[in-house]
Amino acid sequence: MKKQIDLNSDLGESFGQWQMGNDEAILPIVSSANIACGFHAGSPEGILKTLKAAKENGVAVGAHVGYPDLVGFGRRNMDIASNELTADVIYQIGALKGLAIAAGTQVQYVKPHGALYNTIAHDKRQAMAVINAILAIDSQLILVALAGSPLISWARESGLNVVAEAFADRAYNSDGTLVSRKLAGSVLHDPKQVAERMLQLVNEGGVTAIDGKFTPIEAGSICVHGDSPGALEMAQQVRTAFEKQGIEIYGFAHKGDHE
Repeated sequence: MKKQIDLNSDLGESFGQWQMGNDEAILPIVSSANIACGFHAGSPEGILKTLKAAKENGVAVGAHVGYPDLVGFGRRNMDIASNELTADVIYQIGALKGLAIAAGTQVQYVKPHGALYNTIAHDKRQAMAVINAILAIDSQLILVALAGSPLISWARESGLNVVAEAFADRAYNSDGTLVSRKLAGSVLHDPKQVAERMLQLVNEGGVTAIDGKFTPIEAGSICVHGDSPGALEMAQQVRTAFEKQGIEIYGFAHKGDHE
């Protein structure tokens, strides 16, 4: 069987005159686009433009939902009541669904952003608020969750399809968790090294951790970033390395079955 992997990236994060990322350059590289929904980033006109570009490139669309935190770009932890968080997530998915219809495409999955992503990976109360939001608006949406996190089993037990995610440019601890951004070496910058690690992930089912040990990571999708020139080159090298080895870049949302 031919090996397949999904490449996803966070897009649609520009806000009016404020430009974030390079959506046009990253869309030909990835198979899935996590598109901002206006809470942490993204203006309606910019989101619509990115949705149209995603459709033109045959890229699957996901709702990149976050905390209501434009100033902090959704990277600040927030202690939000469950019913409020559920409503916030429904609101964001609904907004993106409306814009997607206008762009001639559809929302197929949900990938939480920033602090919300990290919090719900381990915080069951907030996790259930997000899960309940997805079930309430569209139970067919796939949830993208941090590989190895408790969120995966909570979501599956609730009836959601889940795809586990790994990060191309992040270092891992030997227990499969991400190395804290506060520590040296947590973010990788060498495109060649990153491409080799992602080949290791697909071919061997894991990566070499920061302490030198091999750590298994089950992932159906890899996040690559496109918000800086270096990140763009990294994403391209990852894709090129996969293509050279005959590994197919394929959107998980396009499949009939899921991990």
